[in-house]
Amino acid sequence: MRRLLRSEFRKLTTTKMPLAFFGVLILMAVINAFIVIAGTDMDGSKTFVSTAADQQSLMAFASNGFTLAGLFGAIAVSREYGHHTVIPTFLAAPRRSRAVRAQLSAVAVGGGVLSIVGTALTMIAVALALPTTDYSFLVSFGDVMQVLLAATFAGAAGAVLGAGIGAIVRSIGGAVTGTTLTLIIVPPLIVQLANDTASWMPNVLANVIAGVGNDVSIPAAVCALAAWALVPAAVGLIAVQRRDVV
Repeated sequence: MRRLLRSEFRKLTTTKMPLAFFGVLILMAVINAFIVIAGTDMDGSKTFVSTAADQQSLMAFASNGFTLAGLFGAIAVSREYGHHTVIPTFLAAPRRSRAVRAQLSAVAVGGGVLSIVGTALTMIAVALALPTTDYSFLVSFGDVMQVLLAATFAGAAGAVLGAGIGAIVRSIGGAVTGTTLTLIIVPPLIVQLANDTASWMPNVLANVIAGVGNDVSIPAAVCALAAWALVPAAVGLIAVQRRDVV
């Protein structure tokens, strides 16, 4: 298992894909800094940074890494099937479940790292931009740590969800489309059909864990967000074991 994990981490760190995602994170941080600087009191934009709670909400919302990490996981797994590099992996590890678990573990770590770095960049960008306003950085150290931990967990969960969809669909385009539908298109539709489900959507759950929402309890939010990730991952694991990979 250690060798499989080492192999999966090598796959993730020796390609340009992580660099592309980090570039997106830097762009998002710059955009958040611009929002803080360019916002005016007239249109109410300064309400985002006027209190510690608003600053924490801005950072948690802007750096919510669930969707981006989901795309990361979907691409990381589906490209293996698209480029047929998964075939030598399964030849080296005939017990496919072990190979898939190693892949999911590596992707989860990658998603968590991606999300926490994005959150940290957003915090730094907001803190550097605040001196241009009448406000200062008001978020406490404890709240900062909670947002960082929430971002790490949400990123890992999102990456596992995307990886599960990638294992099911097996094409990059299909995996990206499926992940986008699952995380961006489908949740609002579900809420429209059943209003009581709004509290259980991924972004809401991530904000609860970050401390800027109280729709459900934090333990319930952790379990629900984990379920969002583990269900498609389990389906993907079963699918990989039951079909040929050619």
